[in-house]
Amino acid sequence: MTVRVRIAPSPTGNLHIGTARTAVFNWLFARHHGGKFILRIEDTDLERSRPEYTENILEGLRWLGLNWDEGPFFQSQRLDIYKEAVQKLLDQGLAYRCYTTSEELETLREAQKARNEAPRYDNRHRNLTPEQRAAYEAEGRSSVIRFKIEDGREIVWNDLVRGKMSWRGSDLGGDMVIARASEEGSGQPLYNFVVVVDDIDMQITHVIRGEDHIANTAKQILLYEAMGAKIPEFSHTPLILNMEGRKLSKRDGVTSISDFQQMGFIAEGLVNYMTLLGWSPPDSTQEIFTLEEAAKEFGFERVNKAGAKFDWDKLDWLNSQYIHKTPVDKLTDLLIPYWQAAGYKFDGGRERPWLEQLVTLISQSLTRLVDAVPQSQLFFTDTVEFSEEGSTQLKQEGSTAVLEAIVTALENQPQLSEAAAQDIIKQVVKEQKVKKGLVMRSLRAALTGDVHGPDLIQSWLLLNQIGLDKSRLSKAITQAS
Repeated sequence: MTVRVRIAPSPTGNLHIGTARTAVFNWLFARHHGGKFILRIEDTDLERSRPEYTENILEGLRWLGLNWDEGPFFQSQRLDIYKEAVQKLLDQGLAYRCYTTSEELETLREAQKARNEAPRYDNRHRNLTPEQRAAYEAEGRSSVIRFKIEDGREIVWNDLVRGKMSWRGSDLGGDMVIARASEEGSGQPLYNFVVVVDDIDMQITHVIRGEDHIANTAKQILLYEAMGAKIPEFSHTPLILNMEGRKLSKRDGVTSISDFQQMGFIAEGLVNYMTLLGWSPPDSTQEIFTLEEAAKEFGFERVNKAGAKFDWDKLDWLNSQYIHKTPVDKLTDLLIPYWQAAGYKFDGGRERPWLEQLVTLISQSLTRLVDAVPQSQLFFTDTVEFSEEGSTQLKQEGSTAVLEAIVTALENQPQLSEAAAQDIIKQVVKEQKVKKGLVMRSLRAALTGDVHGPDLIQSWLLLNQIGLDKSRLSKAITQAS
């Protein structure tokens, strides 16, 4: 048997972290078994589906490195297949037309609520005679299509994560609507039905999805049986929770994959973290690995039943590890869009060597890519604002004389090198008869506006290359006087 799995997002919103984590588990399982990872877009909700959401989903999966083998398939292009399958169930007596109005259903629910009963349809139109159907249609009533579910039926499956699962038919809310109402024929087929038709047609062997689908699984198994198909194996993965143990939501600052991109996470770091949300590798000490490395070890025996708590600190740490080992040229490519979005002006071609020097300077201090914006701001502005500590340093006794001596020394240095910069500092220390610390702190405050920051010599060299060091030194001298 060739393993065939699928990810089937709905384009009613951007690709969410929960859907993306499900995609990761499907991808890992497929690659572990040398199988196929299939992409299906479940866009039967025509009112809420949007092409921009579809594009966001496709871009997000590509960005994460979750390349698919087949698809994308669109449910909206398969409606004839679904309607044919609905008609077969009607012909076999396994489904029927239900003419119950919304007002009648509301009355039923209110009565059940008054008796403290769970809401369920009472199957009142399951056995209508042809004459009764004709009478309802003469009234102008439209009909939904319902699939028969026997209350006494027990649905059992062996879940690859949760072990033996069992549901009773009486717990599934009565006969299930599989197609909406329509004046003629059957209306728009609904999720629980079309997903089964698709999985049969695409020969899906394993359905891997979140635990919130468990009740759907019981209903879908009945549909597989009704259509005479082999039932796939099921794996219901744990939900992603916040640190308080509640289901993750937008209130927790977690939204779509594209938002994670904007927040400065890189694909390798984010997908590594998602892999660990509910699964642990055999070597529990290993936390950093590629998708391909994880696929070699992936199995559902190491997927937890309990919910996976989303830990921002852990994600930040993993992301920083990937940033720190990213080659300078690639990291520069990743940072340029953030600098551009911040409005920084530079020539990405002519100034490329200078940009790569800047990346080398700040890379090891980055946790997220977006951190490069404030950390590199002083290199993209003509002047800097002095912090309180910076201003205090410039007013230190001897600071002005030190800075004036540095300006004088620079007149003999058309192009500053690291060795020349070090020589200037030594020369000023000797000539001014001051400690090196005063020279370094005063120089840093003059060039950056603060007494803390990246490596001073490298910062000086970068500012010198774009002609900003002398002007800042002069401004600092004025500031101090």
